[in-house]
Amino acid sequence: MTDLVRTVFHGYEQQPLREYAERAYLDYSMYVVLDRALPFIGDGLKPVQRRIIYAMSELGLNAAAKPKKSARTVGDVIGKYHPHGDSACYEALVLMAQPFSYRYPLIEGQGNFGSSDDPKSFAAMRYTESKLTPIAEVLLGELGHGTTDWTPNFDGTLEEPTWMPARLPHLLLNGTTGIAVGMATDVPPHNLNETVSALIRLIDDPQATVADLCEHVQGPDYPTTAEIITPAADLRNIYETGNGSVRARATFLKEGSNIVVTALPHQVSPSKVIEQIAAQMRAKKLPWLEDIRDESDHANPVRVVLIPRSNRVDAEQLMGHLFATTDLERSYRVNLNVIGLDGRPQVKNLKTLLSEWLRFRYDTVTRRLNHRLQKVERRLHLLDGLLVAFLNLDEVIRIIRTEDDAKAALIARFALSEDQADYILDTRLKQLARLEEMKIRGEQDELAKERDYIQSILGSTTKLRKLVKDELIADAKKFGDERRSPLVQRGAAQAIDETELVTSEPMTVVLSEKGWVRAAKGHDIDGTGLSYREGDSLLGIARSRSTQQVAFLDNEGRAYSTLVHTLPSARGNGEPLTGRFSPAAGSSFVTLASGENNTRFVLASSHGYGFVTRFENLTGRNKAGKAMLNLSTGSSVLQPAVVANPETDRIVAVTSAGNMLAIPATDLPELDKGKGNKIIEIPRAKLATERVVAVVAVSPGNTLQVRSGQRTMSLSYKDLDAYVGARASRGHLLPRGWQKVEGLDVQP
Repeated sequence: MTDLVRTVFHGYEQQPLREYAERAYLDYSMYVVLDRALPFIGDGLKPVQRRIIYAMSELGLNAAAKPKKSARTVGDVIGKYHPHGDSACYEALVLMAQPFSYRYPLIEGQGNFGSSDDPKSFAAMRYTESKLTPIAEVLLGELGHGTTDWTPNFDGTLEEPTWMPARLPHLLLNGTTGIAVGMATDVPPHNLNETVSALIRLIDDPQATVADLCEHVQGPDYPTTAEIITPAADLRNIYETGNGSVRARATFLKEGSNIVVTALPHQVSPSKVIEQIAAQMRAKKLPWLEDIRDESDHANPVRVVLIPRSNRVDAEQLMGHLFATTDLERSYRVNLNVIGLDGRPQVKNLKTLLSEWLRFRYDTVTRRLNHRLQKVERRLHLLDGLLVAFLNLDEVIRIIRTEDDAKAALIARFALSEDQADYILDTRLKQLARLEEMKIRGEQDELAKERDYIQSILGSTTKLRKLVKDELIADAKKFGDERRSPLVQRGAAQAIDETELVTSEPMTVVLSEKGWVRAAKGHDIDGTGLSYREGDSLLGIARSRSTQQVAFLDNEGRAYSTLVHTLPSARGNGEPLTGRFSPAAGSSFVTLASGENNTRFVLASSHGYGFVTRFENLTGRNKAGKAMLNLSTGSSVLQPAVVANPETDRIVAVTSAGNMLAIPATDLPELDKGKGNKIIEIPRAKLATERVVAVVAVSPGNTLQVRSGQRTMSLSYKDLDAYVGARASRGHLLPRGWQKVEGLDVQP
């Protein structure tokens, strides 16, 4: 078997699958990083964007030209330079034309190019037309001046620029996002004037720190007028580390009693915000708000009107709640991860990014000047030869007429170069007029001055920096504008507590035998008078308020809670609690209770054990509930009883055998959970037949009502003296005929 594996098959290369897969994945990863997802620091463009801009320039679609169908551009891009899908290419084109997506759009679109409400609602490319915007000239203006390297296209029939000779740091101006393999980039857009100002500061003072540059670049500048509320110190930290997040908040104003949202954070859709607010209104979580309208149009791209229920609604508090719970306030990730001049991706701080771009710009300008210098020197060389010919015109004409090889004869006679001889032979006769000598000498003088000027710049770093600086200032004057996203110091938005948003009113929570729950307004609700599903009936009620929570206990002693105002109306059959909670299989809900968080309840089991606890211990966010009352085998949970005052209340327990015991509430411990202490004694031999029927707390002035069949016996607080005993004792028997107790009630 080993010999077979080692056999070499001629014509095939063998390598372990592990090595092949690793190399193939790494190659793919590097392609995604370098050629698709991350931008190059020089021009700030991804390959598809660069190819779209170049293809449009080749089609003559500059700012002064008439636009052409976008399908024409996309066809050229994918046919000549970018062998990928037309839909992805067109989407990249549309993105560069959307003024709500790009801070400085590179493409001017005619037709439906989407809207801020739905950026991807643009028309098909066969319907829209497009051309380049004036600012695209910043990328293309020096393309034909020897400023960039050229590479063959995918099939080797054409050449395309490796990068664009950008005169401005487009990477910072429009920003970019991208996800590669194992890394991502998120560069926010910035203001042109601020960026140029920082570049000039860095040119004048190469030792400037990030903090110094942040005096100019104070923060991102999105295409929207929403406020940037990130503190200045946090913004400075982002520019120092290259990582962080920026928070933007919508702006609003008051129009009478209405609140009008006038600007949304970048890439936030008005319809999405409206849906988020409407969802809260449907869930009764925004009782302060009467209605919401979208009045956005062409004149007002964002105009969302909020109509409060009354003039007394605090607009600042309401908007603070919406900022915290909707996309009216949004956080943007910042990750300045770009491909540097060394061809490697790296997270860069602001100074490194601007410094590298300046090196790129210095190199671009140097290449442009050298390219121009070569052209000037070649032209001077040709003019020198032309001047020689002009001064010896008769001899030149004789040589051309008589010599078989005029070119060689001219070179030999006047010591010309081949280029000069070719240029003389290609010159038309009308250029040999008498005034031509003056033109030649005048052109020589101008070109000589230009040559000296270029050589002086190339020979002086100071002059080169000044030239770059002057060009930056000129472009800023031509294309710069005011900041759109104001930098404002704001406190963090706070969501209003849900209970504060709900009107406090009395409610009665009704629980059925089969675990269906509902809530009715008022405390005078008779649970037995409500309609129930077939085969279902009343299990218990709890009087509460709409701002409170209600807790449910199952037969295993676990507690579950929810807000009362979220329960369905009692006009219907309600909803099953199993839809809100996730009790264990086989368990069922047996009782309920409600009150303020500090309200005390007695929790007890039918075996006579119990403890006092606060209502807040019964509540929680866990859908699976929380263990509350530990039950011994065969015992069940009794209805919790409210303890008004532990110092004066008496805990009264009664068994099915007619034994009743009253003890001071202070005799029971106050616990968060557990089994508790024994309240009343039930002999072990009788546990199978005797149980505790009910446990209640009676305050001075209250009346205890003992129910037995159709009869009710009333006992005052004073009457209970006859049943007071030590905790865990057997208690005293009720009078004859009252020993089959069905329940206890407390009346004020």
